[in-house]
Amino acid sequence: MTQQLDEAESAFAAARPRLFGIAYRMSGSVADAEDLVQEVWLRWQLADRAAVLNPEAYLATAITRLAINESQTARARRETYVGPWLPEPVDTSADPQVGAERGAVLELAVLMLLEKLTPTERAAYVLREAFDYPYREIAEIVRTSEVAARQLVSRARKHLADERRAPVERAEQRKLLEAFVAAAQAGDLASLEKLFAQDVVSWSDSNGAIRAAGRPLFGAASLAKIISGWAPSFWAGAEASFVEANGLTAVRLRKDDGTYAVITVTASSEGIDQVLWLVNPSKLGAFQ
Repeated sequence: MTQQLDEAESAFAAARPRLFGIAYRMSGSVADAEDLVQEVWLRWQLADRAAVLNPEAYLATAITRLAINESQTARARRETYVGPWLPEPVDTSADPQVGAERGAVLELAVLMLLEKLTPTERAAYVLREAFDYPYREIAEIVRTSEVAARQLVSRARKHLADERRAPVERAEQRKLLEAFVAAAQAGDLASLEKLFAQDVVSWSDSNGAIRAAGRPLFGAASLAKIISGWAPSFWAGAEASFVEANGLTAVRLRKDDGTYAVITVTASSEGIDQVLWLVNPSKLGAFQ
């Protein structure tokens, strides 16, 4: 019995990074992903493991199906969320791919767009783009035909392409973030406006825990004015350091009692098109 449990634990430990990677990309929440991984571990202990030919496939199927079900509950919870909801950032400096074959489907802006897909579309897209699953296996996992699995991934790709401009390279994103931080700290209205695309959007995730914009803010001129006005209170006494969040550079702001914000930007050839402010204390655990 002990040997069987040891073997079960060993198989699960080998699959665990991938299980977390799938669950996190499906939920956008570290806590929800950890809960899903724990639920799969409990089910794995109770399963008829002797009948399982491929433990990794079995576990990946279990976590994907649980994540599809959980996404319905998560959407209902977000209806009572105060202000914009953003995915919880993860520190990718230690694990750049977060359990995947490649570091795809990980940027915060991409995870935000995935919220607009159906849970099954999202699952198929995550399995294909981040983990390079063959369509035959995706079809088995999401309980559909191989043709339908291809269509799910194709629709998801089209949706993301339609909603998003081609992003700049990572080095350019960092350069723009650094310039944004310098201009925001200085309250430099003109420099901020120059950095922004005309249709820039700013999203602040606080869930009402601290004072922040309760809705998205749009437009280069008005956003530059608001951010320059915030400068004295928001940045005062802050220790700013650059970190890696979800594969892109972000800035972490700390005061005496710890991290109070993680901020990042997305950008295209037109300039910074999104500013993401994570100020909900419950989402800053990876950067404390």
